[in-house]
Amino acid sequence: MTTPNPQLEKIEQRHRELEGLLSDPKILKDQTAYQPLAKEFSDILPIVEVIRDIRKVAGQTEELKHLLKGKIDFEFAELARAELTDLEGRLTDLQARLHELLYPKKEEKDRDIIMEIRAGTGGQEAAIFAGDLARMYKRYAEQKSWKVESMSSHPSEAGGFKEIVFGIRGAGASRMLRWESGVHRVQRVPVTEASGRIHTSAATVAVLCEPDEVEIAIEPKDLKIDVFRSSGPGGQSVNTTDSAIRITHIPSGIVVICQDERSQLKNKMKAMRVLRARLLDKMQTENAAKETRERKAKIGTGDRSEKIRTYNYPDRRVTDHRIGLTIHQLPSIMEGNLDPITEALAQAEQQMILENPDHE
Repeated sequence: MTTPNPQLEKIEQRHRELEGLLSDPKILKDQTAYQPLAKEFSDILPIVEVIRDIRKVAGQTEELKHLLKGKIDFEFAELARAELTDLEGRLTDLQARLHELLYPKKEEKDRDIIMEIRAGTGGQEAAIFAGDLARMYKRYAEQKSWKVESMSSHPSEAGGFKEIVFGIRGAGASRMLRWESGVHRVQRVPVTEASGRIHTSAATVAVLCEPDEVEIAIEPKDLKIDVFRSSGPGGQSVNTTDSAIRITHIPSGIVVICQDERSQLKNKMKAMRVLRARLLDKMQTENAAKETRERKAKIGTGDRSEKIRTYNYPDRRVTDHRIGLTIHQLPSIMEGNLDPITEALAQAEQQMILENPDHE
């Protein structure tokens, strides 16, 4: 606060102007003119009060620092240092509060999400890892009391899944899991490896927010819907009726298959939900590609081709490559205790906003 800030000076100047205007008898008699000025004054007042508090605490801090440079007895110096620490902590809190008032965080709509996990490089081990990730996210959802809904799955012969899709519904789900999109790598000895060599496999995670029907309008003429008989691992039939649904969105080329339900109608409804989520994701990805926001460059874009995390079993280590976070709690993480990671990502995002408010 020692360096003049034109933005804050302008706010204080406007505050003084409003004080004068609101004490004008003519304006007091004219409610049409008075009401908007009173509201503006009410909006500005908390900011001005914090500015004044910061200036006061900053002045006290400078006085103590100057005092400590002089010759004072040991006991008094200890008291002064303790008070200085308190003042510096208060100054940090006030500056954070000022930032909140100047750059209020946009309230994000709490959305239901659809998670898609697909086995990548690594053959059967990749499919097993995809199953491990699905279990990890479902355990995390259980801890948060979120509802998990099976959407579609393609099991692998050796266990795990070639692809698994499920919905998660609950307060905060989209906010806490939105950074999970990307390539997840695992380093471990596969159960099929006789020589004990460590292999690296991968699975791809996509986190899709479910849109409202009005957000993503789909014309029936743009859809090609095929019905077929469901099948399980190895191609064996798991249903004697044609209940599986394949929906192709012709304009985008997106294809969605749902076959977990025995009801053709239920499979169709779930497939349409997945299709809407993928179309929203496609639209958001295209919009994000036009922007060069530093926050997304630092935290990660959510691009499914981006390697975001490595799970190293020999060292019991999980590393998130976007923020350089390493946690030696792999068994706990795989049991769904994801808070150390999700909270670190949220903090990194918030820090990015604090440092670059213009990029919000």
